[in-house]
Amino acid sequence: MTAKSSPLFLGIDTGGTYTDAVLWSEAGGANGKVLAKAKALTTRHDLAVGISGAVDAVLQKAATDPAAIKLVSMSTTLATNALVEGQGGRVALVMIGFSEGDLARDGLKAALGTDPVVFCPGGHDVHGNAAKLDLSGLEAALPELGASVSGFAVCAYFATRNPAHELSARNLIRGITGLPVTASHELSAKLGGPRRALTTLLNARLISMIDRLVAATEGFLAARGIAAPLMVVRGDGALVSAAFARQRPIETILSGPAASLVGARHMTGLDNAVVSDIGGTTTDVAVLDRGRPRLDPEGATVGGFRTMVEAVAMRTFGLGGDSEVTLEDGALNPRILLGPRRLVPLALAGMMHGEAVTVELERQIRAANPSRMDGRLAVRTGVPERLAAGLTGAEAKLYELIGLTPLPVDRLLTSNAQNATLKRLVSRGLVHVAGFTPSDAAHVLGKQANWDAATARLGAELFARKRDGRGQAIAATPEAISERVLTTLTRLSAEVILETAFAEDGLDGAATVAHALVQRAVDAHPGIARLSVALDRPVIGLGASAPLHYAGLPPLVGHDCLVPEDTDVANALGAVVGQVRVSAEARVSQPQEGLFRVASGETVRDFLDEAAAIAAAETDVRAIAAGRARDAGTDSAEIEIASEFRVSTVEGQRMFIEAHVVAVASGRPRIAV
Repeated sequence: MTAKSSPLFLGIDTGGTYTDAVLWSEAGGANGKVLAKAKALTTRHDLAVGISGAVDAVLQKAATDPAAIKLVSMSTTLATNALVEGQGGRVALVMIGFSEGDLARDGLKAALGTDPVVFCPGGHDVHGNAAKLDLSGLEAALPELGASVSGFAVCAYFATRNPAHELSARNLIRGITGLPVTASHELSAKLGGPRRALTTLLNARLISMIDRLVAATEGFLAARGIAAPLMVVRGDGALVSAAFARQRPIETILSGPAASLVGARHMTGLDNAVVSDIGGTTTDVAVLDRGRPRLDPEGATVGGFRTMVEAVAMRTFGLGGDSEVTLEDGALNPRILLGPRRLVPLALAGMMHGEAVTVELERQIRAANPSRMDGRLAVRTGVPERLAAGLTGAEAKLYELIGLTPLPVDRLLTSNAQNATLKRLVSRGLVHVAGFTPSDAAHVLGKQANWDAATARLGAELFARKRDGRGQAIAATPEAISERVLTTLTRLSAEVILETAFAEDGLDGAATVAHALVQRAVDAHPGIARLSVALDRPVIGLGASAPLHYAGLPPLVGHDCLVPEDTDVANALGAVVGQVRVSAEARVSQPQEGLFRVASGETVRDFLDEAAAIAAAETDVRAIAAGRARDAGTDSAEIEIASEFRVSTVEGQRMFIEAHVVAVASGRPRIAV
């Protein structure tokens, strides 16, 4: 069978800056063949624009009939970026059986921010026995909440042992508001209420974003006559159907990086490597061991929050081509600092808005003295107005002043308090700030040429005028400051790679040690004590800018750095070569001697015999896993069941404590006939 007659697979990756597309065929060798690839700018106000730009370019390059595409698979960094940047919709958290003091655990209060929370009596004990449920307070608050939030997160005490109270609250909320509701038992079977509540809160916050992405993609595919199933990459690298992902968007955190790991393994054939994927907003670093990515058994950590989402053991850093460039405060010789916030590069803003940007930058250059706000412009993202619900008076007033044409921040803001207000609008995803970034530095030096280099140079000139602790300009020319910025990005890339390696080895103080070692490596006078470090495996550099930023990595990490030919579309390629994989769990406990309670899915049943309870749990999880596999997009799932028992021995007698039964279903996604 030739590549032309073989089924075609379309991979899409929607990143913070670019949307990538790749057309792949299983024919053409052991690893198949990339027939065409393309990029387009991610358009956050209307994601379909960026998707259509990338996919249309791929179809044109390959001269392919869209009807020949039998599977579409998508990865995305939108959820990851949103958590790193503190973005997402305003949601209400409903806590059943918890107290206000529980908000202080596991970072829940910090994640909640100013979003509303409602406490209700209820919940269950460890064996699933219910306390008295009272939802009257929630019912009274729903009319007002329904008008000011985009969704709800519900978490009940020990809901993983009995979800009845979460189900009652979910039904009440849906009946009155019609808004999306995420219940904690749907996302995790693990104990630890506050962290489960945190995971549920983040899931609810991401629903509108992922829903817009899926809807935009489905609309585009229908318009092009592509009648193929749409899959989404989950954070552990597995594929799930778009409908599945819409309900559980939290599981798409680290989707893009997970897809890149699958793509890296596919492209290089390396079983052992450190994979570093640099994008516009983040750098994601993970480890390949014996051909598989390491998973984080404690749950993925993104944006400083430890979730209960099983995902690739990926460390995500706010470091990328579009990272904010700032100066260290209060130093005689201030260091260049990058990230964690993403800015719209000035080169991109100049390409999109022309004189509206350049006129303001030229005005700032003509000023006698530099200002802290030089080179910064604010512009609306263009998201639907309903997502601006719940703004404070100060936020709404500033938001009204900002339009779809960039405004210089030095003329927009009149006080320091307004700067904090602007940051809140950015965190809500309502406003973008444009400013000087490594991407601009690359344009100044002629190492990147896809946007407007003249605007980038204006931004570099403004940044070079900033003063050090002696009152002197920090750089003589735009080229000089641009070289410093790119050198800093390579050095920080080495630091995050080494930090990840140290953390995987269980070493404390990983960030501090990594910084010291890389600093010694680049310092002309390394000191009396000689220090060196080397990775035990090569680095695979991924991302469109990896050839530029990772060229100087080998001497800093002590090993080779391999950048594959299709590194710029590794995520999109990884999205189409993966498998569906889902799981289901049940727990069997003994609330009293001789009574065995099975909690599986949304049901709780009692048995008088241990063997019967275990058999029922295995039957349940097999059926649940099979159903989830179908929902996730495969008709050919293989199911494996594993049971783990906790027992004790008292006076020579075996005493049953608890059993944990897990079913894992996996298979290739279904394709269009």
